[in-house]
Amino acid sequence: MTALSLAGIALISLLAQWLAWALRVPAILFLLLTGLTLGPVTGVLNPDLLLGDLLFPLVSLSVAIILFEGALTLHLTELKGIGKVVRNLCSIGMLTSFAVIAAASYWLLGLDWRVAMVLGAVLVVTGPTVVAPMLNVIRPTREVDKILRWEGIVIDPIGALFAVLVFEAVRLGSQGNLISHTLLALAKTVGIGTLIGVAAGWITTLLIRKDWLPVSLHKFGVLALVLVTFSLSNWLSHESGLLAVTVFGIWLANQDGLDLEEVLAFKEDLAVILISSLFILLAARLDLAQLWQLGPMVLLLLCVVQFVARPLCILVSTWGSDLGWQARALLAWIAPRGIVAAAVSASFAISLGEAGIPDAGKLVPLVFAVIISTVVLQSLTSAPLAGLLRMRQPTPNTWLLIGANSVARAVGKALADQGVPVYLSDPAWENCKLARMSNLPCYFGNPQSEHAELHLPLTSISTVLALSPSRHNNALGVLHFAHLYGEERVYSLRSSDQHGKANRESATFRARQLLFGGDVNFARLSGLLARGGQIKATRLSEAFDWSAYQEANPGAIPLFVLDARQQPRVVTGPIQPGAGELVVALQPARESTNRGETGPGKD
Repeated sequence: MTALSLAGIALISLLAQWLAWALRVPAILFLLLTGLTLGPVTGVLNPDLLLGDLLFPLVSLSVAIILFEGALTLHLTELKGIGKVVRNLCSIGMLTSFAVIAAASYWLLGLDWRVAMVLGAVLVVTGPTVVAPMLNVIRPTREVDKILRWEGIVIDPIGALFAVLVFEAVRLGSQGNLISHTLLALAKTVGIGTLIGVAAGWITTLLIRKDWLPVSLHKFGVLALVLVTFSLSNWLSHESGLLAVTVFGIWLANQDGLDLEEVLAFKEDLAVILISSLFILLAARLDLAQLWQLGPMVLLLLCVVQFVARPLCILVSTWGSDLGWQARALLAWIAPRGIVAAAVSASFAISLGEAGIPDAGKLVPLVFAVIISTVVLQSLTSAPLAGLLRMRQPTPNTWLLIGANSVARAVGKALADQGVPVYLSDPAWENCKLARMSNLPCYFGNPQSEHAELHLPLTSISTVLALSPSRHNNALGVLHFAHLYGEERVYSLRSSDQHGKANRESATFRARQLLFGGDVNFARLSGLLARGGQIKATRLSEAFDWSAYQEANPGAIPLFVLDARQQPRVVTGPIQPGAGELVVALQPARESTNRGETGPGKD
């Protein structure tokens, strides 16, 4: 029966994630609703009865993996470039939110001061998994979008680390020790957690750099070391494991030249699995009766979180900046709580309960109440508010090119020369480096990864061109971005003649528009460029029409046509551009005697 229940949780969590994907909303909404329905509402799922003594270890290990995955995204060098506002949000702004929420919890709800402090610390974390999907729908101005995305990235591990430290101080202080003894015990906990985390990071770095661990075992090896680090640190100093794995992740993320792309991708996938299952289990354990007992004061606390804590956080964080009041107002409204808050609070609540601290059982229900209220309220109102404040981006106009190879760079340069904003993406560093040397912005990595959601300008993208020589990479990109932007905005280039038949018959490409016509493929374009071909733009006129252009440029492959307003459209088949329109085409290298001649009408 236990196996069947666990399999059912996996299936239900998959359905919840799929529904969130289909509706383009944060998955946390459906996961929470599913857990509440199965748990306190219907009583179908009882996690304590299902897992027994394994529940707490499973929750703790899952939280450790989630925090480690978040820490892997925190590159300290990037803190210098994220701006003063983001740094303030993750420092003085975070402390302001903590103080306001902790005080409100203590005075309004009458919580034990230790639980109130832990609640305030847990609720400072927003998290990218709830912020990114919301921003993709809201499409705020780039400045606001960048601030909120970076806040979610940076405050995820920093806020979790802060919550761990507050929890440790509260736990040690609750044992009746003198202040000096408490500080000494806290220093011991922090010291051991940091030392174990650094040691684990150093060992892992050595294993990967020296090739002592085969590539095929990198994912499993890092996972095993995360679990060992967490458990060993907790064994040496109670509850120091979360600090250790956070330091472990930050250490690895900041090692120069250490290839962690596969490890990060694996941890992202694993985190999705753990988060989906964990949320359902945690929501199913909620005791809604405890929330009802607190009465209307819970609503007052929710109002403090939304209307007092966040605005004060933005006020102190943006003091002296050049942000307008509209941007500050929108920033003050958007701060959904998410995965880390729920997962960490569950682990803390169990430990506080075991220590006999009053009101420990109220911690998780209150955190979930804040999560539900902020996600639902802000998801429904942020887009209209951004429109009212005139803080939404204009119509998206950036073209995303999947690939930064020679073909993609040539196409990107041709578009950029005509004033079309482009952004390239490639998992090969050499290609990205060459693109950036050509002044073409390039994302290094997988464009459909969770990491890419935080770094690519997804809210300003209007068109996607899959230009990778790998049919597999093109297929993944087409499937992913067709869902986000619609199939009419996604195009794919065939890889070669050999793959032509397969591409046409594949369900992946059947409904997609093939780039540059059915007889054009990557191999052909790449060969022409390698032999000296160039992409050139030619303005047609009454005297030099399309027929004259074709006669003057035999073998030219039209790529794009720009109308009189410089609005580009992709060539996918036979075209008949008119006078005044600009034809961007790949022209083969001419014979030495005619090299440089492009015919009349050349711009």
